[in-house]
Amino acid sequence: MVVIIFGTDRLPEIVRGLAKGMRQLKDAADDVKREIQKSADKSGIDTSIAEDLKKSADQVKKSVEEVTGTIKRQ
Repeated sequence: MVVIIFGTDRLPEIVRGLAKGMRQLKDAADDVKREIQKSADKSGIDTSIAEDLKKSADQVKKSVEEVTGTIKRQ
């Protein structure tokens, strides 16, 4: 449970700010994932390491989407 200490007039603004921040975090995780894959492809790095990092990035992305979904539903 979250206790909100802001007035109802500020609540939509706060939620928009949180959603924007979550979207930026998701975009950053996607960028990192793409760069890792691109670097691995260029240098011939063992892709199992890149796959592990990609899985971690996907988990972060999923967590962000879950939180964003919760914010959107409220």
